[in-house]
Amino acid sequence: MSQINKIGIIGAGNMGSGIAQKMAQEGLNVVSVDIRDEYVQRGLEVIRKTLAEGVKRKIFTSRQADETLARITGTTDFSAVADADLVIEAVFEDKQVKSDLFKKLDGLCSKKTILATNTSSFYVHEFAGQTSRPDRFIGLHYFFHPAKNRLLEVIPHGKTSAETIEKALLVARLHGKTPIVVKDAPGFAVNRFFVPFLNEAARMLEEGVADIPTIEEAAKQAFKIGMGPFELMNVTGIPIAVHASTTLGNELGPFYATAGILKTQMEKNELWDLSGTVDESKIPAISDRFYGVCLGVAACLVDEGVASIEDTDRGAKIGLRWIMGPFEIMNKIGVDKTYAAVEAIARKYADFKMPGILARQKDLGKPFEFRVVDLDVKGDIAFITLNRPEAMNALNETVIAQLDQRFGEAENNPDVKAIVLQGAGKAFVAGADIRYFVQKIKADQIDDIFEFTRKGHQLFLKIENSPKITIALLDGLSLGGGSELALACQAIIATEAGSMGFPETGIGIFPGLGGMLRTARMAGPELAKYYVFTGASISAADAHTLGIVTRLVMPAEVETTIKELVAEGKPDKYRPREIPEKFKPYALACSGDNVDRLLAGDLPQGIAEDLAARTAKVIGFKAPLALKISNEIIDAQVGKSMQEAIEIELSRLNDIFSTADALEGLSTVGRKRPEFKGA
Repeated sequence: MSQINKIGIIGAGNMGSGIAQKMAQEGLNVVSVDIRDEYVQRGLEVIRKTLAEGVKRKIFTSRQADETLARITGTTDFSAVADADLVIEAVFEDKQVKSDLFKKLDGLCSKKTILATNTSSFYVHEFAGQTSRPDRFIGLHYFFHPAKNRLLEVIPHGKTSAETIEKALLVARLHGKTPIVVKDAPGFAVNRFFVPFLNEAARMLEEGVADIPTIEEAAKQAFKIGMGPFELMNVTGIPIAVHASTTLGNELGPFYATAGILKTQMEKNELWDLSGTVDESKIPAISDRFYGVCLGVAACLVDEGVASIEDTDRGAKIGLRWIMGPFEIMNKIGVDKTYAAVEAIARKYADFKMPGILARQKDLGKPFEFRVVDLDVKGDIAFITLNRPEAMNALNETVIAQLDQRFGEAENNPDVKAIVLQGAGKAFVAGADIRYFVQKIKADQIDDIFEFTRKGHQLFLKIENSPKITIALLDGLSLGGGSELALACQAIIATEAGSMGFPETGIGIFPGLGGMLRTARMAGPELAKYYVFTGASISAADAHTLGIVTRLVMPAEVETTIKELVAEGKPDKYRPREIPEKFKPYALACSGDNVDRLLAGDLPQGIAEDLAARTAKVIGFKAPLALKISNEIIDAQVGKSMQEAIEIELSRLNDIFSTADALEGLSTVGRKRPEFKGA
């Protein structure tokens, strides 16, 4: 796949400028085009202000802000995007304006250029039909604010080519978006259930079911959200809600049609009055009605093949920032209760029918199951994707079980020569699911942790010893178990966005899935101790210098590099190698007597004073018993086979998870610095 060198954004308003900013922040060259120079300049000024706020909040540096602005060219000359790899339309929702724009772009742009619409309410195929390149036309629906919201709905229509879809997904990854591929249907996935959520709130107000404060509170409690529907409409704009519901109503029928009171509020040009007292007695009935509408519509769109249950939930959690997605909510409140709530809506609205997927699940009498690991075979390459981007692909029992299953399917496929493991979203795998460990420790079920870890080791050994070459695609953050999964692969391809790290000793435990063992074999025991003791991040570039990463590539070079590795055959990941000069001080800091000094709280000797002080200070915040046991495991595994080394590591699991420090460290993650007692 060719490199993405240039992207055009047509429209410099809030959406267009936000898209341009995000792409430029991530290193892409962008041309922002609008019909008047004053619009272009206003868009650039919005970007400058947003970046300035980011610098003030220390999200990025002044230099990064300047570099971002330098990647954006503002112009009124449409020919400036003629040679772009991708041009995204981000003008206001007027079908004729968009149609005319695409006719113009089609005649102006080179044959290679992919055209995309950011429409939220019109069919993608209708705009594609205005061009001579329907195969190179796609929908890319961004969510506000596009520089901050990670969700991107990727909407191919019937004639969109597979190559165009792949290019769109590549662009999504390049600027830090989490894409979900959805069908070209009214409302796509997220707006299909979110707009009825807003509309039903207005209907309940119109019917006198409750006042605004009570409906707001019911919505907040039902969906665990910070703003209710009326406040959301005040923030995003009541006309937008009217436009979206009108479009859905025209396409799908009266159930989706705009509530009269909502139209009236728009005509008055007033915001909703949120003041008043909540009537707690009405909360349950209102919540059930919200559930009936939102969960029912979510089930309908899955029934129709618009999106999977997993992507529908991701859309809610990433795009709308809900704590749980619709299908997770169904599981939480129960499928029977969900069915009853949806059935009540079906009785109320004649054109709304009970979705088949919900009726079937009720008959099964069990919760929905989610697929979190995907397998896609392309030619002789199998791609296994850990697909929990909303949880940064964290490992738990379900993920390990599904990963084992998908890996077995790939390994048993005679056409597959290589198996590539990758993570969806901005992370490869951000470690194991901490909540699992906390729950098991509190329930005195450490044996379950042991069995979970043993199964993980067994799977990782399969990956390491597979007769087919196994490759980790490290193009995002990896921590703990994620780094251990990558290290288990026979080769690692990384982009500059990739990184590795072992933060476990800072949360009271040690890396339990072979990370210490494999790092010690690849970079030496001393460096393994340094990275485990300090939790220091290993950049993709440093991991490549150390020989841990096999190839360091640009994102667009991944596909070609995979094929090259397959042709070359399996690399010797444990070949002898010299420690590069840059890393020798770190190795010396954790070698010989220096380890004893560090564990005793003293400074290591023989290295620069600032490095010695910094290393000792960082290690001083780690769990003493986790450091001690990690040191013992790394020493004990020297000269042993991998299987023997794994048994040594497993034999210490009970020792570490039985400590008060383990519970303290795991329980405080993300809240405060743990206070370790060495017990």
